Amino acid sequence: MSDTPELTSSEQTTPEELTEMIAELEKYRERLVNDTLSMAQRAKIMKAQALASLEPQLMQIDGTLEALRQQQSTLTGGN
Repeated sequence: MSDTPELTSSEQTTPEELTEMIAELEKYRERLVNDTLSMAQRAKIMKAQALASLEPQLMQIDGTLEALRQQQSTLTGGN
């Protein structure tokens, strides 16, 4: 997740591409949480403990989503 060349090339990214990237990243985030909670339940690990282990990744995903949304807002607002 640390390699995000899309964020550095806003001139080449269309609003449609940004919308698609945001949707895919949101799906990934949801799948990551759901899969982790499912595995935690099978391993009999507390939900809070499982989510705490995910927190750094979720913060990075949320930060990337916010940056993409700001970039999308800039592109659509400038038109």
